[in-house]
Amino acid sequence: MTWLRVYGLAVACVAAALGLAHVAELLAINNLEFPLFLTAISVTVWFAGAGPGALAIVLSSVGFNYFFTEPRYSFYIAANDRAYFVVFVLFALLIGWFAAKRRRIERELAGANADLQKRTIELEASNKELEAFAYSTSHDLRAPLRHVAGYSELLQKHASSVLDEKSRRYVAMILESAKRMGTLIDDLLAFSRIGRTEAHNTLVSLEQVVREVLSEVERETDGRDIAWKVGVLPSLHGDRAMLRVALHNLIANAVKFTRTRPQAEIEIGSTNGKPGEVVVFVRDNGVGFDMKYVGKLFGVFQRLHRPESFEGTGIGLATVQRIVARHGGRVWAEGTVDGGATFYIAAPKP
Repeated sequence: MTWLRVYGLAVACVAAALGLAHVAELLAINNLEFPLFLTAISVTVWFAGAGPGALAIVLSSVGFNYFFTEPRYSFYIAANDRAYFVVFVLFALLIGWFAAKRRRIERELAGANADLQKRTIELEASNKELEAFAYSTSHDLRAPLRHVAGYSELLQKHASSVLDEKSRRYVAMILESAKRMGTLIDDLLAFSRIGRTEAHNTLVSLEQVVREVLSEVERETDGRDIAWKVGVLPSLHGDRAMLRVALHNLIANAVKFTRTRPQAEIEIGSTNGKPGEVVVFVRDNGVGFDMKYVGKLFGVFQRLHRPESFEGTGIGLATVQRIVARHGGRVWAEGTVDGGATFYIAAPKP
């Protein structure tokens, strides 16, 4: 029976304290009964609750009075021991209250942690289901979309001579939209793949990765006048392929959003962060953004500029954030409208 077990614990704790106090007295160790009884009360309240704790307080007070206050083996308390006994009872009540309060708080925290853990597991399961759905849907959409794009190209090639200007424009719009949709699906697949791919962590030289990315990006800048400034970059423990994708997205963004500048300036470097962090930044003098929208930057399909001005699907920065999160890091950005932007990656030091 549960009540018998918890109240039995109270009796056992007080009996143990009483026995140890008698042994201490035989060994000429004085005044040990006070802390022993208080310990018995604390243990009882902690493991059995307030009811058994109250019983432990009563039994401890009776035992303390009967065996350790003058006159001994009597419930009468001599005048010079009354203050000592009152202090004991007050301490017993205080210890019992404190132990009960702490036990209740510990139980509430344990319940909150269990609830949080349950919600975390549910959220992880939902994320995995969502990733699987996005991957499957995007993969299945590619085949029919290729047909739309392919037949639109054939129609544009073979029927343009018999179509009027408006019809040819309609076909061109269908083809352009199909290609944009294809790019969106590819980016969505890449984004969902980040969460599904197993990481192969090694010590990665970010300087080497940036050199490779710059070599690739410069071939796509169509002879633009870009002033590159690359500082000393640290090494990072992580998945090289993922980190390359993250840096490529940030650098490609800087190239894209400085397109309207006669002299584009892009700086890549490192700076101080929190202790134990590696911080890398990509800074440009492009169109920038309003800081009140900074919370939208790293969301999927979030765009702060019109598609007509700057192409893109709104998945690149979300991919960067997911990659950095998988490396135990964080991302953030600073910018001003028409004053450039700086994107930061922070990750644990090797």
